[in-house]
Amino acid sequence: MKKTAQFLIILAVLFLSASAAWARPTVVIDAGHGGHDPGAHGPSGTREKDVTLAISRRLVTLLNEEPGMRGVLTRSDDRFLGLRERMERARSANASLFISVHADAAYNRSAQGSTVYVLSEKAASDEASRRLAARENAALIGGVELGDKDPVLASVLMDLSQNASISSSIAVGDAILGHMSRLGRLHRRTVQQAPFMVLKSPDVPSVLVETAYISNPTDERNLRSPSHQQELARAVLDGIRKYFAANPP
Repeated sequence: MKKTAQFLIILAVLFLSASAAWARPTVVIDAGHGGHDPGAHGPSGTREKDVTLAISRRLVTLLNEEPGMRGVLTRSDDRFLGLRERMERARSANASLFISVHADAAYNRSAQGSTVYVLSEKAASDEASRRLAARENAALIGGVELGDKDPVLASVLMDLSQNASISSSIAVGDAILGHMSRLGRLHRRTVQQAPFMVLKSPDVPSVLVETAYISNPTDERNLRSPSHQQELARAVLDGIRKYFAANPP
């Protein structure tokens, strides 16, 4: 009975904390690479870190113009951030959503189009094991610490949080893909799953958007265009709006 009561109390805390966060959802936008890490290069020398920052700035501006939404950048200038630091900045901001913006590259320059990724289940399981072993503070949304919890209860709470996070991530990814398809070719028409570090938050729905192939001459030219950057930012915003419409605060 004691464990059941403890479990119900924690769920109530999580629910109330989540409700407060959803009242004005914070969307954290992560411009990939930066500083000494330029990312991929296009045929004309365009650097991934520059176009991701330009698109991310435009997206945050659009988010902050939306009633009831708040956009936050993990980096607002040309600086390097570690992958785990990017993820933890989103969690520290009580983010309702985390979107990492990138530009793909391939040896085959004919590769073209957008792709959206969420975390793979195996990577999620590995991250859960790491956090539970370390008993990290604030491992679950709402600031609930797992260090003083029964191991079984902590594991159940982590599983609940991660399953919900991945499910929401897929929903966001689908919505974003649907709107990005209006801009041109998609490299993958369905949301892909991969073990990217920045997507490993156990309590924040997280999506990585490969906006285009910077290694493709046509895609590179588009990525350099301010008008196309704005269209990309708008498409991602429309996907976010669609997601929140289906999952209202």
